[in-house]
Amino acid sequence: MDGKHMQIGEVAARTELSLRTIRHYEETGLVTPSARSRGGFRLYTETDVARLMVIRRMKPLGFTLDQMRDLLDATDRLDGNDPLDPEQREVLLARVRSYQRSAAEQVGRLRVQLARAEDFEATLRARAQGPATANAPGEAAATDGG
Repeated sequence: MDGKHMQIGEVAARTELSLRTIRHYEETGLVTPSARSRGGFRLYTETDVARLMVIRRMKPLGFTLDQMRDLLDATDRLDGNDPLDPEQREVLLARVRSYQRSAAEQVGRLRVQLARAEDFEATLRARAQGPATANAPGEAAATDGG
């Protein structure tokens, strides 16, 4: 076992996910609590937290729940105790590489969006300072005969 068990509140604090979101992932079969306390509370392990972190990182990149499930299945099998023949291992690694490529593409798109957002914020900051301190981007300086 993974050692220490945590209740859902501690898991929520560690993963920065809401209780509702964690329960939703349980209902969809993405993360199943490893145990229950005598009082019926869900108990999670470090492995469960790691799975939730994978999901948390995939979500903003636009991956679907089915894709999350597929990747977690591949990594579970790669990390599991059941022996894999070289062909099975390569098929699973190819799946992981496919998700890595998709993530890299999405990161590139997000970098472009972030650069645009930073440019926009800088434009607004310059505008907010007013005309006495700086010309707003795109405005001609007063010395060009404007």
